[in-house]
Order: sequence, then C-alpha cells, then structure tokens
Amino acid sequence: MSISSEAELLGMQKASEAVAYTLREMIKYAEVGMTTKELDAYGEKILNEYKAKSAPFLTYGFPGFTCISIDNEFCHGIPSDKRVLREGELINIDVSAELNGYWSDNGASFVLGQDVNQHQKLVDASKEILKKTLDNIKGGVKISDIGHLMETEAKKRGYKVIKNLGGHGIGRGLHEAPDELLNYRNKNDQRRFKKNSVVAIETFISTTSTYADTLQDGWTMVGNKGGFMAQHEHTIVVTDGKPIILTEVNGIFA
Repeated sequence: MSISSEAELLGMQKASEAVAYTLREMIKYAEVGMTTKELDAYGEKILNEYKAKSAPFLTYGFPGFTCISIDNEFCHGIPSDKRVLREGELINIDVSAELNGYWSDNGASFVLGQDVNQHQKLVDASKEILKKTLDNIKGGVKISDIGHLMETEAKKRGYKVIKNLGGHGIGRGLHEAPDELLNYRNKNDQRRFKKNSVVAIETFISTTSTYADTLQDGWTMVGNKGGFMAQHEHTIVVTDGKPIILTEVNGIFA
C-alpha cells in the first residue's frame, strides 16, 4: 500500500495501534504456568475491544487469533491448552489484524521470567538489528542492501539469518507487494523502497539454522538445523528520512 491521503494514514495508525497495544499487553500478561491458549484468548479479547479482526484467522483460517511460538518453534506456533509456559523459555508472539479495511502486523521475541537458558543475548541482537535496519530504510534505498545489512549485523554477533522468511508490504491486505523483504542480500533483487509505501519489516535471527521447515500440523515452523530464533517486527511508512513506525507503541525498543 502507498499512503496517498491523511485518511489512509489515520486508518493505518488505528490498525497499527490495535496490534501494537495487543502485542505489548500480551507480553506483560504472559506468566509461568499459563497455557498458550490462555495467552491467545487474552490477545483476542484486546483485539475485540478495538473491533479488530485477527489477520491469520481471517486470511488463512489459522487455528488461533495470534501466533505464539515457544523455544525451538520459530514462527506460526498454534495456541494450545496443552502447552504450558515455563521459566526462561524463548517466546515469540506475532499479532496482525484488520481494522476498518486496514491491516497491520508486528511481533516480538522475549524471555519469560529469568534468563535461565541464556536466550536474552539472541533477543537483544534481534532488537538491535531491527532498530539499525529501520534507521537505514528510506525511499530509493535498495531492498537487497537492507537485507545485506541485516545479515552482516547478525554475523557480527555470531548469528545466522533465516533465508526463507521475510518482511512484506501491507496495508489493504496482510501480504502485499513488495514481498520477500529478506534478511540477506538477494543479488537478483533490483527493487528499491518507495516513499509513502507501507511495509512490515522483520528480523529472523538464528543460532544455528538458515531455513525454516513446516511441521506436520501445517503451520508451525522450526529450524532446519534446530536451535533458536528471535524475531522482531514493526509496520512502517517509508519516507525520505527516518520511517514512521506505526506500531511503535508495542514497546520493542523501550
């Protein structure tokens, strides 16, 4: 989507506030002993208060209202009443929704409670890389150069990137052009970011894997070489300078 009016910007801001606030509150609400189904139900409640509709449920019939992935699950984890949260687990929550015809998306990985499994360093790396990435996105910048930046920053910290997951355009649908905003340089990609376009930028920073494979449930993705992955995501409007971070209220950079 390309923002062409104040009304469109306002629509995106409202949809983005809904998903960002939901994500922030779900992270605060998560506690040891809770099931991922309970956490998802809390997210659903907040989205309902905004009159926003879960994007994965609406678009793909996903069996949940938010994606909640734990430890070796990289993304698209299905909320379950059998999955109980434990101290020190690496949790990823991804919240996307539609509100009044506008769609927004954000996500974050975090350590639950005490960092007994030493995941915080990976989480911090993902946040830092997203921040540096956003600081370098503006109209005219090559998409592949941003991918190169993300991978370079991951390697500096001793990590890898997942090559078959990426950010995407968003606005009037959950996934729009430009698609495949990857975490590495695709030398064949000559596209550039366009001023006023709306995109969801996300990190996929990994300890050992470089590809994500889908489990038999048809949704949950894990690493091809195991390990762990951290993801952080903001929906932004590209400008001539620093982007407008529509989902800023989620507190990723707080």
